[in-house]
Amino acid sequence: MNQPSKKQDLTDTSPLAMSSGGGSAGGGAGAGGGGGGGGAPGSANRGPQPDPVRDARADDTKPVPMPQKKRDGPPPSVADVEAAIQETAKSGTNVDTLVGRFVIDQGFITREELDSVIERAKTGSAVNADRNLMSLAAILVNEEYITKRQLARIQQQMEAERSGQKIPGYKIMGKLGAGAMATVVKARQVSLDRLVAIKLLPPKYTNPQFIERFYAEGRAAAQLNHPNIVQAYDVGKVGDQHYFVMEYVDGRTVYDDITSHKRLSEKDAIDITIQIASALLHAHEKGLIHRDVKPKNIMITKEGVAKLADMGLARAMNDREAAEAEAGKAFGTPYYISPEQVHGKVTIGPPADIYSLGATLYHMVTGVVPFDGKNPSAVMHKHLKEELKPPDQVNPRLSAGLAEVIEMMMAKGSKDRYQSCKDLILDLKAVREGKPPIIAHKDVAGADLASLAHIEASTVPVEVAVAPAKSGDLASTLTQWPVMLILILLFISFTLNIVLWFKGG
Repeated sequence: MNQPSKKQDLTDTSPLAMSSGGGSAGGGAGAGGGGGGGGAPGSANRGPQPDPVRDARADDTKPVPMPQKKRDGPPPSVADVEAAIQETAKSGTNVDTLVGRFVIDQGFITREELDSVIERAKTGSAVNADRNLMSLAAILVNEEYITKRQLARIQQQMEAERSGQKIPGYKIMGKLGAGAMATVVKARQVSLDRLVAIKLLPPKYTNPQFIERFYAEGRAAAQLNHPNIVQAYDVGKVGDQHYFVMEYVDGRTVYDDITSHKRLSEKDAIDITIQIASALLHAHEKGLIHRDVKPKNIMITKEGVAKLADMGLARAMNDREAAEAEAGKAFGTPYYISPEQVHGKVTIGPPADIYSLGATLYHMVTGVVPFDGKNPSAVMHKHLKEELKPPDQVNPRLSAGLAEVIEMMMAKGSKDRYQSCKDLILDLKAVREGKPPIIAHKDVAGADLASLAHIEASTVPVEVAVAPAKSGDLASTLTQWPVMLILILLFISFTLNIVLWFKGG
């Protein structure tokens, strides 16, 4: 991308914006990891992207085998289970602390009951307790809060959580990506025997804002059902672990293709853009705007199907409360953000997504981003003020028709862009067929159809009164051809009469 290697990566969510967690389930996964600004689920399965509200990196999730089911027989002893727990736990971690957390999470005991048991253990008043010998696990078993088998299952769950197998019903197969706020793993859903991608929010994130955005992404994605959108399956919580299950996409991102090939062919870029425009049209008809369309959020399957990922910044267009809460804040990715998002406007509609898709298309066919700068603020300022360099000047092989489409997609004013993805698709299909775009095509004088319509609508018909010629204005009268014709005929008639008179005489 022609940027210095040390320069901040502006292909990710703007540091001026907040985003839901994690990038998409890249690599071969479904959407999700990068959150509002994260990468799309791609072959590299890029994880969550940088964001101001995310200041730590999630621990890697390492794939390990599922705990094997125990055969029927006597349960393991409490001492054996505790030894296994200690082996599973991090070095220096107190086993009693782990056991206490898990029995509360699983509902075996309340916090008050646990505090009471611990207090009685300290004073030696617990049932059959020797405070110098009994562990918390042993006391809980002795006092029949849990059984030995339940304690063994707690140990298995601890082992699974430590290894990354945290979600019941799913077998973790490997990590797809990790970022500042989430980790995305590849898994198999046991009940349906299908591959899925799971975005995991680290338990250390307890801020309600983080968690709400994480679930908002799941809810937004669940409203959409389209072949060009990564499908959401489930979102929930197990213990302290929040998770989001989505479609696994075996493929790569458009960003990967740009990085590998510098630019895409016009035909491939148009095909991808038509598919993503179709996905956005579906989302817009459902009342949602994506707000983070970019190469990293577009997956390409091995079959060549383009899929839009990462609903981390998606917002309902009629959600006035959320819009007003975000007013004045820039949400999006600097290289592809629309001017109205830079301004943090309350009312943002489909043209904002069309602008970002236009910036993505520009990047696809030219190999460079529309506007570049040293930092996010500089780039976003250019989206507002700097004139776009025509894409066919950057890549002379580009057709004039596609250049016109991109320029209309990236018009500074939202009213000057396509107002619907349906219109955009119409023009893109025309260009693909070698025809001029119907809506974006400019006439010979350089005025586009929208401008001509505006001029015509603003023109006021004027009635012009023609003043009669003055009697003394002989020259003006004689210049009128009907009068001249009559005079000539009169002259000819007069001459003939004279000739006839002389002959008769």
